[in-house]
Amino acid sequence: MPGQARKGRTTAFPDSSRLPVPPGTTCIEHVWIPVRDGVRLSARIWLPDDANERPVPALLEATPYRKDDITAPGDASRHGYFAQHGYASVRLDIRGSGDSEGILLDEYLAQEQQDALDVISWIARQPWCTSRVGMFGVSWGGFAALQTAALRPPELAAIITVSSSDDRFAEDVHYMGGCVLAHYLLSWATTMGIYATLPPDPAVVGEAWRERWHERLSRARPMIEPWLSHQRRDAYWKHGSVCEDYSAIRCPVYAIGGWADGYRDTVLRLLEHLEAPRKGLIGPWSHHYPDEAVPPGPAIGFLQECLRWWDYWLKDVDTGIMDEPPLRVWMQDAAAPRTSYEVRPGRWLTEPGWPSPNVEGRELFLTPAGLREEPASEAPIAVATPQTTGLLAGDWDPFGNPADLPPDQRAEDGCSVTFTSEPLTEPVAILGQPRVVLELMSDQPAALLAVRLCDVWEDGASALITRGLLNLTHREGSEQPLPLRPGGRETVAVSLQAIAQVVPAGHRLRVSVSSTYWPWAWPSPAAPVITLLTGRGCRLELPVRAGWEHAPRPADFGPPEQAVSPETVTVAFRPGDYELTASLGRSRYELVHRYPEFQVRWPHSGVELSWVEPDTFTIVGTDPLSARVDCRRTVSLARGDWSVRLEATAAMAADAEQFFVTASLQAYERESCAFANAWSFRVPRDHV
Repeated sequence: MPGQARKGRTTAFPDSSRLPVPPGTTCIEHVWIPVRDGVRLSARIWLPDDANERPVPALLEATPYRKDDITAPGDASRHGYFAQHGYASVRLDIRGSGDSEGILLDEYLAQEQQDALDVISWIARQPWCTSRVGMFGVSWGGFAALQTAALRPPELAAIITVSSSDDRFAEDVHYMGGCVLAHYLLSWATTMGIYATLPPDPAVVGEAWRERWHERLSRARPMIEPWLSHQRRDAYWKHGSVCEDYSAIRCPVYAIGGWADGYRDTVLRLLEHLEAPRKGLIGPWSHHYPDEAVPPGPAIGFLQECLRWWDYWLKDVDTGIMDEPPLRVWMQDAAAPRTSYEVRPGRWLTEPGWPSPNVEGRELFLTPAGLREEPASEAPIAVATPQTTGLLAGDWDPFGNPADLPPDQRAEDGCSVTFTSEPLTEPVAILGQPRVVLELMSDQPAALLAVRLCDVWEDGASALITRGLLNLTHREGSEQPLPLRPGGRETVAVSLQAIAQVVPAGHRLRVSVSSTYWPWAWPSPAAPVITLLTGRGCRLELPVRAGWEHAPRPADFGPPEQAVSPETVTVAFRPGDYELTASLGRSRYELVHRYPEFQVRWPHSGVELSWVEPDTFTIVGTDPLSARVDCRRTVSLARGDWSVRLEATAAMAADAEQFFVTASLQAYERESCAFANAWSFRVPRDHV
């Protein structure tokens, strides 16, 4: 087999002997896997020591996040654990990323999916593999597992998908409810531009590293250009969205998410619509694997749970996992509003399927007196909120950083139109997606709504439960948006993100409605006045989990396990934060999202990486056309006398008719500029 390996430890990099490998396993640091067009993809493979004599099933994780540095610590623990328990475990850099050949031009291209089929076929043919393969991953890796499963490679026996989406338009970092997701659209495009243009490691690819790096740099384009050019749910987004044909997936699927994650609705949709064997698990987690000690916890013994799944489907061992209820959720207790929770209190519940027969619908009506059990006579209520509403929204896709979650919502409630219930006489356990139905009129042809559901404590604190956005031109669907008829009466439904949470007796429920939500939603071209026509047509539809307090508690997952504790040396670290400044005289507000800034070194490769990526969101409270996003990335890799650095900037603004985007990229080898490019383009606004 190509590559270098040594039992109990690895070789390939200078001073690589410090990469920990579990006893009884072998790690092959670098393997070239050829695909049909001649491109070679780079992989690291963990094997049981005797796999060549006693073949084992294999597991594949495929992402662009650089196996040799950025994901190396987690990979060593996770893949090493699977190898220690009788699996070949393969970590692949997808085409154009890390050490793999080729160019990474966009997310989830058909070429990437074809590569996955070729890689799975290659794995199944190896002498150490029984020809049965599983696929797993978090985020991009979870998308890849779903998309590959929909292509039905014969060797793929089962998948585990974590924090992913079945619908690339409805639930990803680009759009939400048909609204341009200003918080992440440009930000993630800029970050992916870095991943697509970082060089391969010279210790792996040799002298060819520079040529391949310059090929990546010269062919790079801002990924936001196609994303922003498709502002409706067209063929671009349908590609890779497995919801287009759930029946295409025939292998078993274990779908996992977290209530603090941006992708949690997918788990329930997969359980409802897949025909293949499936299980779902939703905990309190953010955008991470559930065994990682990242707030909010509790972390669980996720790797043990994976083994139960893999053993059942890849080794024909009856672990009992398919005898258990198909859905397990963490029913969260009420918690005072904070931007981070080490552990979110609650308990596990199981459901016999989804939709669950244990969930009952309850209606509360939006009236001038508040949220009530009975509707009142119709009355108009105007919604015309300041452009600054939403500055305390928190992160769209939290990663467990100290300021990710939304703080006390009283300030946001004060900028919105609110409907608050009387104190609850008994606890209410919400499980599923609440929905708010509204009858309304708008004075503009384009408008949006943000709807939040909050738990109001006895002292007045307002803790966000869940929320949703709707571009009102997408009220009948996102494939063919329809402008509003100013003054015309419309009935719309805003679906809120799924949640499981108990609201205690004595607390109150609050529905807050706003016509702005910056920086999550890009503002409408003109500030609308939306008139709610309260009455029977304006209501909160609440999914209530009956009998939750008496439901039997399932067995605990147990604590997280790992095979090794990979060593990463932190040279410098600054935690993430949100910093809000205002010029009250000019009504100008600036929100800086500082992601964690860090400098780390991996002893196994000697590589040192530094990463800085602030995003700045600016708006004037009275002017929707003042909205602007600025992103900056500075990322460097170094080892000995090898040193490279990427500096990227991007900016996005709009007038009433089009978006304006500029971007730049500079690449440095040591301190000499090796490459520079800049882009500028305009994209017409399409019903946003």
